[in-house]
Amino acid sequence: MTQPYIIVLGNEKGGTGKSTLAMHIIVSFLKSGSSVASLDLDARQGTLSRYLANREKTRKDYDLLIPTHVSILASDNPDRKAAEQEDSEHFSDALTQFQDFDYVVIDTPGNNTPLSRVAHACADTLITPLNDSFIDLDLLVRVETGAMDALHPSVYSASVWDYKKEKASRSGLPMDWIVLRNRLSPLYSKNKEEMFRILKSLSKRIGFRLLDGFCERVIFRELFINGTTLLDLLDIETALTLSHVAARKELRDLMAALEIPVQRRALEEKEAKVA
Repeated sequence: MTQPYIIVLGNEKGGTGKSTLAMHIIVSFLKSGSSVASLDLDARQGTLSRYLANREKTRKDYDLLIPTHVSILASDNPDRKAAEQEDSEHFSDALTQFQDFDYVVIDTPGNNTPLSRVAHACADTLITPLNDSFIDLDLLVRVETGAMDALHPSVYSASVWDYKKEKASRSGLPMDWIVLRNRLSPLYSKNKEEMFRILKSLSKRIGFRLLDGFCERVIFRELFINGTTLLDLLDIETALTLSHVAARKELRDLMAALEIPVQRRALEEKEAKVA
């Protein structure tokens, strides 16, 4: 039986665009004809869940594709071990519901929680978006003044290394870890060049693939309000601007660079319909 391919958007910092990226990945898969489930593990803030709720409202006027969605609120059990057990069970129950889907896209909170840890450990592809700043760089490595070429992995990087070993030991399958430079300035800057140099060097030492995500654009804040993505603009009868076209190309390039396998189930269903 074909298992769903699991994509986790994760890091331990908020404001990096995880939910926006998750939504665009979800809709990209849906428009390819795949079955998609989404899981919001940051139910307290609930950005992805609100994004999808906005999409449901817009769907009344336009024919928009939508995933099967579940949101999990972290346990409030005062006993830490009991709370972690409850979170793990709720997560496992959700994945059991999604066994017949091609893809599961998981949005995690911007901090270290039991739910986030269990999601990281089961990722087939882990995407860690970062803003182009040395504050965000500190998520991956310990940044020290005057020692930018002698950086040490952070607690988060060490944790991802452990998750990768755990997954390989449990399933025999590798985890593809992608660090995504996101919300990029379209203008050249010395900081931008230095961030790329450091991250490129770190990618070999820490074990991730380095990709570029989206440039910083007003359109992404506007899309959230009606629950749409760059791929829905024509469906909601929006006249495309040059900025929209450029952003859509960024998305196409990103989806290709992620190199996420096409699930056999989706191909088989398409072939059956043609036959």
